[in-house]
Amino acid sequence: MDTLTGFKYIAEKIGQLESTQTFIGGGEESYGYLIGDQVRDKDAVMSCAMIAELTAWAKDQNKTLFDVLLDIWIEFGLYHEGLISITKKGKAGAQEIQQIMKTLRNTPPIFLNDILVTDIIDYSNLTHLETKTKKILPLDSHESNVLQFITEDRSRISIRPSGTEPKIKIYFSVYSSLQSKGQLKEKKDQLDTQISKLSKSLLKHF
Repeated sequence: MDTLTGFKYIAEKIGQLESTQTFIGGGEESYGYLIGDQVRDKDAVMSCAMIAELTAWAKDQNKTLFDVLLDIWIEFGLYHEGLISITKKGKAGAQEIQQIMKTLRNTPPIFLNDILVTDIIDYSNLTHLETKTKKILPLDSHESNVLQFITEDRSRISIRPSGTEPKIKIYFSVYSSLQSKGQLKEKKDQLDTQISKLSKSLLKHF
């Protein structure tokens, strides 16, 4: 499940669903993890204990933690992230950031890196537009000045103004299958190139 950044939103989901579902774990984009629902905030002590237990289990399997991570990537796919921050200082900069968000909302890109944008998710008006069907779905979330574009190849681009700095931040998440450990460097290089191309493609719309 996705939430806005902040463990208060993860804790809220735990509370909403605790009678019907079991919470396993949650994490934030930059840092912070929670294992189990006892604390309901980011908990480094529990996270370190879980990593220690995982390390011991991996050692029993004659594996390193990196080996385990490779196994996960081969089974579920390789996800790779990138971030760019654009600084716009002063009052004029703040106005420019708001204009960028307005432009992207009013005239969103149809293609990014020549790949169709299939979903436009707007946390400001809590809508999820499926571009192929033109169907608009309600979004179960709190309001926030965040836009997300999802492309046909499962790339996800999230744009938001920083809450603490004169910046607009753009997060990229891209995906590729991974058939073997020997493919890792080649696939990561391809995904780095993909993020670079997505970034250039998006910035043309500013």
